[in-house]
Amino acid sequence: MEDTLKRLLTVETEAEQLVAKAYTKREQIIQQALQEAHQAEQQFETKIPQLHNNFLEKAEARATQTIKELHKRYKERKTCLHDLALENQQKALEAAVHLLMQVGKP
Repeated sequence: MEDTLKRLLTVETEAEQLVAKAYTKREQIIQQALQEAHQAEQQFETKIPQLHNNFLEKAEARATQTIKELHKRYKERKTCLHDLALENQQKALEAAVHLLMQVGKP
């Protein structure tokens, strides 16, 4: 019986040591995870200006491209309207002359 009690005490002591080791290991893992998270956060914060600049560069490039496209469409529309005006200029002159000729007529 005494041997059984000694074995139980030994096993209990070993179990307590295992629990203490596991607790220490758990705390180490938690601290390491916290440090890694802090490092990742710092790295991200240092990259924020670069990310911001990249975003601005892309936005400026898109804006420049959009402006170019709008200018192109404006020029095309202006040309179409000018051509249309030239095509209808003679008809407009004839219509104006016709109206002027009828001003004095009853």
